[in-house]
Amino acid sequence: MTTFTLTVPPEAEGERLDRYVAAEVPGHSRSQVQRLIDGGHIVVPRVKTTKANTQLRAGDEVSVTLPELVPTVLVAQDLPLDVLFDDEDVVVVNKPAGLVVHPAAGNEDGTLVNALLHRISGLSGIGGERRPGIVHRLDKGTSGVMVVAKHDRAHQELSRQFHDREVEKEYVALAWGLVQQRKRIDASIGRDPGNRLRMSTRATRARNAVTRVTWARDLQGVTLLRVAIATGRTHQIRVHLSAIGHPVVGDALYGGVRRRVPARLRAVQRLSRPFLHAERLAFTHPRTGERLSFIAPLPVDLEAVLAAVTPPEMRAKVFGEEPDEPEPADRRH
Repeated sequence: MTTFTLTVPPEAEGERLDRYVAAEVPGHSRSQVQRLIDGGHIVVPRVKTTKANTQLRAGDEVSVTLPELVPTVLVAQDLPLDVLFDDEDVVVVNKPAGLVVHPAAGNEDGTLVNALLHRISGLSGIGGERRPGIVHRLDKGTSGVMVVAKHDRAHQELSRQFHDREVEKEYVALAWGLVQQRKRIDASIGRDPGNRLRMSTRATRARNAVTRVTWARDLQGVTLLRVAIATGRTHQIRVHLSAIGHPVVGDALYGGVRRRVPARLRAVQRLSRPFLHAERLAFTHPRTGERLSFIAPLPVDLEAVLAAVTPPEMRAKVFGEEPDEPEPADRRH
């Protein structure tokens, strides 16, 4: 059982308890948080009776107790799955935002792994009994391309490619302020010493990480970015952009949610997750040696926000212009 306390920051004044905790505790949906509140695992000492709709005040302390993980047998579930590629070795999917990758405390089912088990007869066992086939992960709130291994040989080779930085990963993000094109952020990342739920560039025990902005468009108050990473540290893009003062729009954990925004940017307040999408993933097929590249279009929720905040004079550049850098000459799907 894990117990910790969250202190409500000024920008979360007036927010519902369930919404706030779901944003602060990775891997827990709002409905899961509501069940924890109903079970007395999440309390606000200031109020007599803690409810999901309790309105928070700045400075409130929220006590959170996460029950220990109870081992369970993974079950196959017929969940919607957007498959981009599928052969005897790997499956490539477009993960939607809100879907947890694998079962964990508070997320025993309804995950990507459960959906894969329904579709695929066998998955690599290297990731462990709760993470079969999982070579890499995306945050719950991040959508986009993921590759999954169907057997151990594929898993080993894909893991090597990720480790040796041979996999190309490119994301689309919307960040606050003006971010310069070609910006390179080289800062090690580790667990935040003051908040175990966050990662930080100020951690005493950290691992190297590099993030590159390959393309940028100034949208007057926010910047649309394409970001490439070779490393894949937890929350890397979110942490790095926040560290340079330009957090991802909609990212409550790293300062990307603002209560007061200009009228023409108010559409960002509709976001229920960070504006971050894994648009492109390229790797070498573990058996054939063919270089493969997969692209997932921007999801409807992000596309709608982007359309609303893009100045009319910028629409052609944002929605019709290709990236400044030529894309690698590899296979497209």
